[in-house]
Amino acid sequence: MSKAAPAKKPAAAAPPPGCTLDINDPQVQRAAIRIQASYRGHRSRKELREKGPPRVLEPLKDVVLIEGSAAKLTCRISAFPDPFIRWSKDGKELRDGPKYRYVFEDPDVVALVVRDGELADLGQYSINVTNPFGQCSDSARILVEVPAKIQKGPDNTKARKGTTVTLTAEIMGEPAPDVGWTKDGEDIEEDDRVFFEIGSTTTTLTIRRATPEDSGKYEVYVENSLGMDQSFARVDVA
Repeated sequence: MSKAAPAKKPAAAAPPPGCTLDINDPQVQRAAIRIQASYRGHRSRKELREKGPPRVLEPLKDVVLIEGSAAKLTCRISAFPDPFIRWSKDGKELRDGPKYRYVFEDPDVVALVVRDGELADLGQYSINVTNPFGQCSDSARILVEVPAKIQKGPDNTKARKGTTVTLTAEIMGEPAPDVGWTKDGEDIEEDDRVFFEIGSTTTTLTIRRATPEDSGKYEVYVENSLGMDQSFARVDVA
């Protein structure tokens, strides 16, 4: 019995048109160089990520928050293994949610977004970064700017001659607003009988030993770099 002749291998199919690479093509060579460089860079970055405590590479910076808008605190860190991030305001931890949003923009950049800005957001914000090898922290301030406002104006008042009249308005604004009072459109000239005081959230006009001549239309106004507001009240002395 004779041996069977070995089977012939089928000829390799030709690649479809457009699927061949010419290694002598300059564009192919340049692409290969870029791929090799990218791989070497990736390998180098991976090898450089040695385990150790986290570090702050770019610190937080103070930011200004306009009422009703959002502010963003950004910090660049170095940490491997991946760290645990905690944000706080004036020593109180902030939970990730609708008001405060934890943001991770890339492996080294973390941020806190504060939404719906209001005067209560003014304060010192801190980031604490922890991994099994240690921890680091940094802090910055959010400065809130609020247009000057009169939240509650003075009430109309009727008084007897010789009594003391007080008109009080609730005010707000950041920067702290300038405050003034007028009577019948004229600035009030203060003395020991008629004067006004300005607090952090209120202003009060005092009229001692009131007379009928003190009757009239009184206006309080507030103004800062972001806006102004005013309110009126009627005083009648008899």
